[in-house]
Amino acid sequence: MKWPSEKVIRWIGIPVVGFFMSFIVKDHEHEQNTMLQNILISLVFTGVLWNGAVLIIFQLRKKFPDLPQTGRRLVVTYLVVTLFLIICPNLIRLALGIVSLDDLENIKNLFMNSEINMVAAFMVSSIYEGAYFFQQWKKSFALAEQFRNQQIRTQFEVLQNQMSPHFLFNSLNTLTTLIAEDQKLAIDFTQTLSEVYRYILQNKERELVTLKEELSFSKSYVYLLQMRYPENLEVNFTIDSGYEELYIAPLTLQMLIENAIKHNVISKTKPLQIDIYMERNDVVVVKNNLQLKRTLEKSTKTGLANIRKRYEFLGQRDIEVITSQNNYMVAVPLIEMFSEIELTKKPAHDGINH
Repeated sequence: MKWPSEKVIRWIGIPVVGFFMSFIVKDHEHEQNTMLQNILISLVFTGVLWNGAVLIIFQLRKKFPDLPQTGRRLVVTYLVVTLFLIICPNLIRLALGIVSLDDLENIKNLFMNSEINMVAAFMVSSIYEGAYFFQQWKKSFALAEQFRNQQIRTQFEVLQNQMSPHFLFNSLNTLTTLIAEDQKLAIDFTQTLSEVYRYILQNKERELVTLKEELSFSKSYVYLLQMRYPENLEVNFTIDSGYEELYIAPLTLQMLIENAIKHNVISKTKPLQIDIYMERNDVVVVKNNLQLKRTLEKSTKTGLANIRKRYEFLGQRDIEVITSQNNYMVAVPLIEMFSEIELTKKPAHDGINH
């Protein structure tokens, strides 16, 4: 069952609450009024105070929007709404001519019905915050579920790519050649191939890994590729060790390297160069010279869309793709700490040199 919106509930609730409050709140100022006058005055008070409190609550949600800020937001909301419900009724009474400024010089008149206002502030703040917390919790749960589904798709697609007959055929073919030509190199190749699969199996379920881990894996992966393209593929890693403790989604660099191999010609006349380096302090760039194939080998659609989707779930930080006449670049933001996934959104293209 779909509940009515907050706005509908509020505008239905104002006349209902206003009507009942005209009988609950009794003071000497209204003794000479008719019942209709009391109801109308009560409706004005209820409408202004309810809408004003809601405006405050919504503004504070913008200032403290996240689930970890719930406690702080609740305390600030209660204090500000309480202050509003004490001050605003006096302004309404002045505007309606119910009291004069001289009347409000009396502290007792200034804080008239303050107990009711404080209880109302607590109830309104609690109801709205409870509803907002539940709404945010549902969103967080749905986002986590989407992320888990995306992780499962990533695991399947990456394993499908790396364990495809095409990849295995090339690896085994290279290994067979090395065994005949250089047994020591064949052993190194076998060990590296084992490390690549071990990394995929160990980290396929993790949300983030350190850049150091990802670089180590990517270098092993590149080593296997360079056995296939000994003179036609050059991959340069120029990343200072000071950045290696930042975090990245696992298999990101491998997917980008794989995409460069998959989509570009690699030959003696057209060697492929891939550069992996830092831009600013929190963006890693994967850049390759652009020499697109006319026909592409079969793809499982892993890669850029997958990486972009995972980064949306991790913290709404964009990856940026920049294509020039000669180069293709993908800029991937790094994450400072695992516990601080939700960071300020910074477009990755700022400062990248074409």
